[in-house]
Amino acid sequence: MSADEHLDPIPDSFILQPPVFHPVVPYVTTIFGGLYAGKMVMLQGVVPLHARRFQVDFQCGCCLHPRPDIAFHFNPRFYTVKPHVICNTLQGGLWQKEVRWPGVTLQKGASFLILFLFENEEVKVSVNGQHFLHFCYQLPLSRVDTLGIYGDILVKAVGFLNINPFVEGRREYPVGYPFLLYSPRLEVPCSRTLPQGLRPGQVIVVRGLVLQEPKDFTLSLRNGTTHVPVTLRASFTDRTLAWVSSWGRKKLISAPFLFYPQRFFEVLLLCQEGGLKLALNGQGLGATSLNQKALEQLRELRITGSVHLYCVHY
Repeated sequence: MSADEHLDPIPDSFILQPPVFHPVVPYVTTIFGGLYAGKMVMLQGVVPLHARRFQVDFQCGCCLHPRPDIAFHFNPRFYTVKPHVICNTLQGGLWQKEVRWPGVTLQKGASFLILFLFENEEVKVSVNGQHFLHFCYQLPLSRVDTLGIYGDILVKAVGFLNINPFVEGRREYPVGYPFLLYSPRLEVPCSRTLPQGLRPGQVIVVRGLVLQEPKDFTLSLRNGTTHVPVTLRASFTDRTLAWVSSWGRKKLISAPFLFYPQRFFEVLLLCQEGGLKLALNGQGLGATSLNQKALEQLRELRITGSVHLYCVHY
């Protein structure tokens, strides 16, 4: 695809912002498309041994003077006898009534994974996979367009994601697996073993970045005899997404083609009784049939194509 080729417009809610690895703190960045209900920000890092405090601010702008309003101020403090988190809102240069949350599981010298899940009237925060707090906005969520990270914190990765489309009611935490496990980028082709096959409720997560001049992307699930019962294939030539059966038959997926050059993507595959459900960039795209015995016999996940990979989890 040439640099000047026209791209069909796609909704902002489907455009995922690329992750940021090892940013220097203080770190301030624009949130692509702003915040809206169902969006999540993931923060992965380490609390230094000497840490006294750090803060994560979801701001209405990034100017220095006057100071921008802050819809949600998340401020862990470690210098007191009992570490705690302060949450607050800054409006018109004045702090509102703060809320104190004791019992934070963040510890000096330890790694952490914090998820901020934004809903219509409140934000939910989980720490290391456990719900920790919720905070009601005092400013419209639609005004928030900037993320600021300050203080005593070592940030390994910042990710911007959509809510898990497989959850009934769309009000639970999304799949929040870390972007950064061993290295910022995985080798492609990428192969992962599935020692026990797939079971109902299991989710495969693939996150990455499409190359500048892509050709294709393939995610295949193989059994122990190298047979390939199911393949998901994206063709950048004709901009189609399809399931490919073991005998080569293609079943096109009727949905917006959301793989774009130099844009981040997230593929979710949910295993359920009778097959696999697919979501791309938070948008559910239907399912493909596969009986339970065939799912249990799958032993390899293989990914090839014109992409950089940042996360493969199952």
